[in-house]
Amino acid sequence: MDRLVNTVRPYAWGSTTAIPELLGVAPTGEPQAEMWMGAHPGAPSRTARGPLDEVIAADPVGELGAAAVDKFGPGLPFLFKLLAAGAPLSLQVHPDQEQARAGFAAEDAAGLPLDDPRRNYKDANHKPELICALTPFHGLCGFRDPVEAADTMAALGVDSLKPYVDVLHAHPEEAALREVLTALLTADRTEMAHTVAEAAHAAARLGGAHAPYAQIAHHYPSDPGVLAAMLLNPVSLQPGEALFLGAGVPHAYLDGLGVEIMANSDNVLRCGLTPKHVDVPELLRVVRFEPMDPGVLRPEASSTGEEVYDTPIDEFRLSRFVRAEGAAPTDVTAPTPQILLASAGRPEVGGESLAPGESVFVPAGEKAELSGTGTVFRATVIA
Repeated sequence: MDRLVNTVRPYAWGSTTAIPELLGVAPTGEPQAEMWMGAHPGAPSRTARGPLDEVIAADPVGELGAAAVDKFGPGLPFLFKLLAAGAPLSLQVHPDQEQARAGFAAEDAAGLPLDDPRRNYKDANHKPELICALTPFHGLCGFRDPVEAADTMAALGVDSLKPYVDVLHAHPEEAALREVLTALLTADRTEMAHTVAEAAHAAARLGGAHAPYAQIAHHYPSDPGVLAAMLLNPVSLQPGEALFLGAGVPHAYLDGLGVEIMANSDNVLRCGLTPKHVDVPELLRVVRFEPMDPGVLRPEASSTGEEVYDTPIDEFRLSRFVRAEGAAPTDVTAPTPQILLASAGRPEVGGESLAPGESVFVPAGEKAELSGTGTVFRATVIA
């Protein structure tokens, strides 16, 4: 078992207080957006044996187990994070596996360096992800019914939005959503800035269900992503609730602290709410223009006390243990690699106490037992 020392990424949208409060340390005054736990080369966790990616590379079968290596290759298949949003993240989608492989190969063939800001594909992997709220958490996920989106826009009373409202009432729904999103992202930026400003002012005046769009516009005052956000389902999670995000589903997190797990990838195509590169043609190729119910997930309890968040992919499996005082120890030994993260209380792993925000890596097959009181999130794979 390896205690992990994890890197906190200071992205501009990050909360200045949420992660420090969980860790019980003083804020630095800078945004602290994500704490990465895993073996991603961008910020691998550090152990007493060295960086986790190097530890795994030296003995993939010993660290990950033969079944995981056979199924996913010689690297840790997931990236585990604490995510603290103090401002809206970019509106984005992730490719499926086939799209990621083709896109990565095409950009390599074009000679785009991995750090080129025009690059969409940093690797050849897909990026399904799951966010589980530790505090009340707000976001946007998947296209809503186009008529609902039309009603949201129409209520603002902005004349320049009327053409979009009319299209959203048209059929088929997928074509209407595609036409409106394309129009928003390709419109004249100066004209769009005026429309966004009018819409934001009206949203602030109306409040209620329109308040989030005023909040988004406060951070991105002329970005067409403010209007694109109205096409998506607003989602509110209470602590312990989660949201799964599959390929092609547009989404954005607005605020809150959560535990996030994803396939070990950094592939993002942005739709807006960002100063970064927006590749509209590639985005439109990847987005799935389907109205959907975002489907809030709640954990399913087992006889061992493990509460599992059921998802349709194998690269990661997230669960939690909420341990009451006096609870018997729980054996969590597994034939797959796992990262255990404490989020509350003072649970123990193998007799070692973990404070909130502390984590350990347990190699495949290594004996591991939970004891003590508190909440522990468990990240592993299905192999």
